[in-house]
Amino acid sequence: MNKTPPAFDRIITEGPIRKAVWSLAWPTMLQNIVAGLQGLIDHAMVGHYVGFVGNAAIGVSWQIFVVVVVFLSSVFSGMGVLVARFAGAGDGDKVNRVVLQGVLISTFLGVGVFAPAGYFLAPTLLDLVNAEPAVQSEALPYLRILFVFSLGMMHFFMIGGALRAAGDSRTPMRLGILLTVLNITLNVILIRGLGPIPALGTSGAAIGTALSSGIVAVVAFYWLFSDRLVVRLASVASWRPQWPIIGSIFRFGLPTGFQGIAMNLGGVLMIRYVGSLPQSAEAQAAFAVGYSQLFSLITWTSTALMAAAATVAGQNLGAQQPDRAAQAPFTSTLVGMTVALPMALLFLVVPRFLLGIFGMEDAGVLAVGQQLLAYLSLSALFVTAALAYTGALQGTGDTRSPLYISLVSQLVLPLSLVAILDATHGLTATDIWMAIVLGHFTRCVLSVGRFRQGKWRDIDVSIGVA
Repeated sequence: MNKTPPAFDRIITEGPIRKAVWSLAWPTMLQNIVAGLQGLIDHAMVGHYVGFVGNAAIGVSWQIFVVVVVFLSSVFSGMGVLVARFAGAGDGDKVNRVVLQGVLISTFLGVGVFAPAGYFLAPTLLDLVNAEPAVQSEALPYLRILFVFSLGMMHFFMIGGALRAAGDSRTPMRLGILLTVLNITLNVILIRGLGPIPALGTSGAAIGTALSSGIVAVVAFYWLFSDRLVVRLASVASWRPQWPIIGSIFRFGLPTGFQGIAMNLGGVLMIRYVGSLPQSAEAQAAFAVGYSQLFSLITWTSTALMAAAATVAGQNLGAQQPDRAAQAPFTSTLVGMTVALPMALLFLVVPRFLLGIFGMEDAGVLAVGQQLLAYLSLSALFVTAALAYTGALQGTGDTRSPLYISLVSQLVLPLSLVAILDATHGLTATDIWMAIVLGHFTRCVLSVGRFRQGKWRDIDVSIGVA
């Protein structure tokens, strides 16, 4: 006999809020921590086998590539809004139909848009971030491989987001752990070489990422067409595009997509300013390790709680329980602080040890990296709260407010401050780090304030189909 398909988890709409947040967040936290090992190992191996130029190449490449990935995955936050509402209302048919349209969108964008555009624009994008010639030489093949073979990664992010919005965060965790194990295995072989396989350096890291994400995407689709998940694509009658659903996905998702672009464009432009500093390669390497890797030890937890807050808030609105939805971000923030505070302390107490894990032994890199971590120890607290409240706003369907908040806090304010300081007395690393902290603080204050206004309670979600 066939196993009964799993039902939506009602703890989200009926159980204690803290338990609901934690049940959704811990698998994603674990997934993020394990997945983060991929980046840590990439940087550590490249740092030892290629040098800090390789670290800088990976850092600037990912800062560019993440703009695309974040845009696509953020567009699917619109899918997540719909999935959470319909799951909260117990409407499995609409959940499945929405996810199928997400698959069609990601396939078209990944193959038809991002792969060819990324390949041809990669040199121009590297010029934009002011990377040195030695860094560009390492970064160009790495970036092109990521763009051309990005479809598996895009499907992985899309499927994981859909399942989390439906209340299943354990399946994305399993897929994420599988992805990381494959990626680490392939990168250990490809970066340093093994037997007849030559050492491919930074290009090997990109190939490992592309292969592992493609394999995991195939596994994920196999599960979606079985009866083992709360989302079941085999039950959808038509595979044709349904424009009302696609329109609703983009209506809610595009503001979050543009928000992701704004935040990462701010990061790209900030790297450009970092590249204008004296000893720019050292500064970019410290930024790549300190901000992109070590700071991720905090954002891994915060992004998991952001997703949990979005699901709890969205499903409870779907279940007509807005007062429960209102509790989601504050509870998520409290949980996040239990990780952010200890990590902030480590940034202050043992920065040289943390940087040394990545092969950061150059005196110039260490000096800049220690300084950066001191500033990021303060940012950790602001980012934790900001992401929890951003998730709750997005989960309820208010995806425009986080966009406007990000434009102000991640683009206008920090970049204006850096530009003014650069024009008035010449830019220093401290100026850039201070601008980053100020942006995080502003995002925190504006996100909390907007959610507390309560206008998200009246947002209507519909897809215009029977």
